[in-house]
Amino acid sequence: MILLTGATGTVGAAVLSRLTAATEPVRCLVRDPRRLGAQRVRVQIALGDLADAASFRNALRGVDTVVHLAASSRDQQRASLEELSAMATLRLVRAAERSGVSRFVFFSALGASLQSPARLLRAKALARRAVEASELESIVFAPSIVYAPGEDWLTLLTRFSHLPAIPVSGPGRALFQPIWAEDVADCVAAALTLPAAERREREQRSPIAAGAAQPDRLSGEHRTEDLARASTAPRTSRGRAPHRGPRAGEHRTEGLARASTAPRSSFELAGPETLSYEAIVRLALRALDRGRPLVSLPRPLVRACLRVVERLAGPAAFATWAEAELLDAPMISARGTADAESLGVTPLRMAAVLGGS
Repeated sequence: MILLTGATGTVGAAVLSRLTAATEPVRCLVRDPRRLGAQRVRVQIALGDLADAASFRNALRGVDTVVHLAASSRDQQRASLEELSAMATLRLVRAAERSGVSRFVFFSALGASLQSPARLLRAKALARRAVEASELESIVFAPSIVYAPGEDWLTLLTRFSHLPAIPVSGPGRALFQPIWAEDVADCVAAALTLPAAERREREQRSPIAAGAAQPDRLSGEHRTEDLARASTAPRTSRGRAPHRGPRAGEHRTEGLARASTAPRSSFELAGPETLSYEAIVRLALRALDRGRPLVSLPRPLVRACLRVVERLAGPAAFATWAEAELLDAPMISARGTADAESLGVTPLRMAAVLGGS
């Protein structure tokens, strides 16, 4: 049995279609089964969400593999971005260990780091550490920007294309290697069918992959909860959070990040092109056949405007600052498409998917 979280998202919907085409039964953790569309009759439903840790127990019953895609790029009424994207992952990992799950598949992101200026990338780094310090066999995917026709970002850009000019946060020079959601789903499906030893062999087959630095691990002296607090702590002018040592006598239980000897694999998923954010916007506009000039707006102005939008619109805001700041965080891999190709997938260029060139 496979448990899938985030099944209604851009990547999740593509992954779900592949899982349901296979023979192993699939269960989806969802708040609203109707959002699964026609797939809801092909899967088991577990009602719940990342903010409801109590729902994990029933969702995990009889599960061998967890594919954890769910996260949040903005604060929600029920919980903060960090709670939904980092701490919920820790709790799901611990619940999976208690339930006898053997394998945990997690989606991080290229550029995820505790030092990242973007809140989501700091949260993803925390979540990855929790996964890789667990007792479970783990597979971690770290994609660049994932896109698909009709997904939220492209839909928003389509609306903006009716304006005389397209606003861009900052200079738009951050670099990305956009990858199609269908290519990402093919990578996940391929990795799930391979034994751990063969995944590791394919991961290391490329000289680039073999020479890449491995992500640092948490030692047993640090608590994941402490790191989660540090990720949102006031940052110094040098971009580092003030040091916070463990409190005397503090009991380390659920949050303890343990050293693990379980099999671990990781794949950086990148498309075949390295594009600036500005270039991505122009490419998308060509696909829409709507040439518009781009206007670079100062980041402080964008932040102030989006803060107002968030206060007025709440969860219905068309964009938030936490999402906008991701556009200034480069997401590229020195491996290029090597990891995807090691899984038998050749990612398509963005123009080949969207058209327009």
